[in-house]
Amino acid sequence: MLEQSKSGLAQARERLPEFRIGPSGDWVALKLRDLWEYRELLYFLIWRDVKVRYKQTLLGAAWAIIQPFMTMIIFSLFFGRLARMPSDGIPYPVFSYAALVPWMFFAYGLNQAANSLVGSANLIRKVYFPRLIIPLAVVLSGALDFALAFTVLLGMIFYYGIAPTANALWLPLFFLLAAMTSLGAGLWFSALNVEYRDVRFALPFFTQFWMFATPIAYPSSLLSEPWRTLFGVNPMVGVVEGFRWALLGANTRPGPMILVSAAAAALLLVSGALYFRRMEKTFADLV
Repeated sequence: MLEQSKSGLAQARERLPEFRIGPSGDWVALKLRDLWEYRELLYFLIWRDVKVRYKQTLLGAAWAIIQPFMTMIIFSLFFGRLARMPSDGIPYPVFSYAALVPWMFFAYGLNQAANSLVGSANLIRKVYFPRLIIPLAVVLSGALDFALAFTVLLGMIFYYGIAPTANALWLPLFFLLAAMTSLGAGLWFSALNVEYRDVRFALPFFTQFWMFATPIAYPSSLLSEPWRTLFGVNPMVGVVEGFRWALLGANTRPGPMILVSAAAAALLLVSGALYFRRMEKTFADLV
């Protein structure tokens, strides 16, 4: 009887799949299928980020409107009225606000994603799941703020009597381009921030520099070709000019610039994801 049970156990072991656990190499696969398998976790992390952001706040979600609106007022005063900055024939307040709406979405995702791994240290140490979900959830949670600020933008468009055109159908693609740029940069900085904690101190200066390198307070039409197309190496240039062209009917159609911006955003996202996966094996030890 004992020999039969041992024989049965041996046969059962042979039928079980074998897994070999070992350290990954320098470059590993992205394993995007895991993101789909953990889609419920992604949903709950997005919902958590939204609730935590406005918990115990006085104005709540109104901050999503106040921040770009107050920045628009400052830009309109100093750049529009005092500096007489051209705005491609569009009223300067709506000209700048149309650029600030996608920019605020991008900047929020970048800054929050950069600190997301350090802020989720306890979760990373205790449970296995694709770590890409953490910065991805942070970036996607900013879509709510974008929707609120975009509603105000639509109100400003009707206030200034700007008639929408069929170009508005391109808006989802420009939003996707902004999300790709935010996630790509966020993956780079989140992985770097785990190893070098002074990244969080340098990030605000980097974001501010990126903002003034993007045509938010000024039009890209100030540049002549081919420099205007090369300006699209900054992915947010294509996003900002695309939003103005799609919503405000600006004469400065992005053209080749949007192709350069799309290629730059794709390169930033792929390289950020690969570097993130390469460093992922060290997160639990360093975070």
